[in-house]
Amino acid sequence: MINNQQKNNETTINETIKDSFPVLGMTCASCASSAESIVKHAPGVVEASVNFATGNLAVEYQPGITDPEALRQAVQSVGYDLLLKDESKQQETLENIHEKTYKDLRKRTVWAVVLSLPVAVIGMFFMNIPYANEIMWILSTPVVLWLGRSFFVNAWKQAKHRSANMDTLVALSTGIAYVFSVFNLFFPEFWLERGLEAHVYFEAAAVIVAFILLGRLLEEKAKGNTSTAIKKLMGLQPKTVIVMQKDGSEQSVAIEDVKPGDVILVKPGEKIAVDGMLVSGSSYVDESMLSGEPVPVLKTQNEKVFAGTINQKGSFSFEATKVGKETMLAQIIKMVQDAQGSKAPVQKLVDKIAGVFVPVVIGIALLTFILWLILGGESGVVHGLLAAVTVLVIACPCALGLATPTAIMVGVGKGAENGILIKDAESLESAKKVDAIVLDKTGTITEGKPEVTDVYWLNEDSTTKDILFTLEKQSEHPLADAVVNYLTDASAKSLRGFESITGKGAKAIFADTPYYVGNRKLMSENSIDIDAGLKKKADEWSKSSKTVIWFSNDKTALAVLAISDQIKKTSVAAIEQMQNMGIDLYMLTGDNEATANAIAKETGIDHYKAEVLPQHKADFIKDLQNKGKVVAMVGDGINDSTALATADVSIAMGKGSDIAMDVAKMTIISSDLNKIPQAILLSRQTVATIKQNLFWAFIYNLIGIPIAAGILYPINGFLLNPMIAGAAMALSSVSVVSNSLRLKWKK
Repeated sequence: MINNQQKNNETTINETIKDSFPVLGMTCASCASSAESIVKHAPGVVEASVNFATGNLAVEYQPGITDPEALRQAVQSVGYDLLLKDESKQQETLENIHEKTYKDLRKRTVWAVVLSLPVAVIGMFFMNIPYANEIMWILSTPVVLWLGRSFFVNAWKQAKHRSANMDTLVALSTGIAYVFSVFNLFFPEFWLERGLEAHVYFEAAAVIVAFILLGRLLEEKAKGNTSTAIKKLMGLQPKTVIVMQKDGSEQSVAIEDVKPGDVILVKPGEKIAVDGMLVSGSSYVDESMLSGEPVPVLKTQNEKVFAGTINQKGSFSFEATKVGKETMLAQIIKMVQDAQGSKAPVQKLVDKIAGVFVPVVIGIALLTFILWLILGGESGVVHGLLAAVTVLVIACPCALGLATPTAIMVGVGKGAENGILIKDAESLESAKKVDAIVLDKTGTITEGKPEVTDVYWLNEDSTTKDILFTLEKQSEHPLADAVVNYLTDASAKSLRGFESITGKGAKAIFADTPYYVGNRKLMSENSIDIDAGLKKKADEWSKSSKTVIWFSNDKTALAVLAISDQIKKTSVAAIEQMQNMGIDLYMLTGDNEATANAIAKETGIDHYKAEVLPQHKADFIKDLQNKGKVVAMVGDGINDSTALATADVSIAMGKGSDIAMDVAKMTIISSDLNKIPQAILLSRQTVATIKQNLFWAFIYNLIGIPIAAGILYPINGFLLNPMIAGAAMALSSVSVVSNSLRLKWKK
């Protein structure tokens, strides 16, 4: 009894919940690092990650030990907040908060620029006009202490928790410049007695605040643009639907109130609200927003329709099967959000750098002041203060913090718009390195549905096709469906004595005559006479790796049919493109050697293996990995799930099994192989953008900080103006985000 209780407790403790919450109040990469650190150290938290670009906390926690409210309190303790709401309203509320924040930021920025401009003009050109210092003081005070108050409030919150972030740098630099200038304004004799001029730097303090507010405004706007993919996907969800009542009347119902089993009427041009099965009517449906395929798809009775797709000209009714979070569109939105919020491996290193960056910069600023004090002569104090302020202003961890996540957000969003769903940043980064791709045959290279390609009737007499149609309609064999779908102009007959003969075919009686459909073995066992012409056709088709089906009465073979799983129209071009990219392709199939050989020849694949069992697919991938290959596996069935889990990059075909899609890190919604080279190209472009962003962010700080400290002063007397440093700092973040946005327009 005690042991069972112990086991139950252990199970409860080991259960974890994965969730994500928007973090409010973050202003820089160091904020994200600070919020992440406090959550990671909270009791019951298994893993936590805060993404500055998306503003999201992804957390895995043990529900018996902690809960979202406790996590919120932990985050609040370091000066930020979590938005806890049910998922349907969370995005709406978050957008309202962002909109309000953006409007407030815009208002503060406009006023800061308006008030700072005359201060800058007086400070640069009209220092000798009467009451110049007093005018600058009056205009700069509201800029620093009111419009820039958030920097001081946030810096104080950080200081209380022995932490520092970008706001600390801004508060220190503007605060020092402002206090120093106020002292010089009211007590100029302190410097005059020492033979020095009492300079004021109100323009530096005011313009720094204005520039940094402007930089944040542009950054906020640009970051909003990086998440347009999510907004587009969310815009595909209609707010209300027309539900058919039992008495035949129509009722308009809110999307949240739709239940599985409801019959929904869709009129021409309307968006489909939930996933379902068509029950009456027919129409062409534009599924391009899910699959990336521009051609509308004909939907008739018993066919699936998906939320977010658009009905074209016809009207139809469908029964809701999946609603709310269960719909394919909702799952796609969730997957894209998770992927945009996940961190690429390179980001983890950048986060560590951003975490120690601010304290290091404060140290450099102090060292700069001390060195100027010792080596700067008479003007050492003034120059030292200015140089320290400039170092604090120019050092920006934001560009560093935004370099990776903004590129990942744009890359994942671009993939989603093109029908390529990417589950996490790691697979987007890893896809660039892929040099070997293992392709499953059925459903990946081929259509995955057998079709009748050829029929040859004895003496061209097809009068018995109705009997063949009825026999196959009653059969449960997968190939029987191919025959039924082919004989569209046949009609059902009344057969008796239907019998399924396992591994061979089927038998039934019509008008006292037995009829058989099945393989050659069935014909032999029943001593059926086979015409030489039929035999010749069957042999030809067998050599072309087609499956041959025989149809006969009790004496003579009446027809022979060839069935084949057709190669997708796009497969050959996609395979050629991947090979041109320097990637080795391998085809694995459970099919026989002849079929595998024929498909490999037709598609131009050099390496293939036939009669491969599901467990051997994973072993084959391991062998390639042991040879130093970075392997991507592409599959669509449950039998591919082990191999998908083993591969470095796993890609599922969207029309395959749910299990394959769950295991895979990428999903090609349309099942078009052309999307795979597209995904690899997207990975290469995204990684290149990340490298460019990191290069510029690092170079900016490596060059900017020494110049700000005054390294050029002994050489050419150059000292960087704090105002220019503020502008450069704002520009660095905006340039990184803008470079990431360039990804959107790359082919």
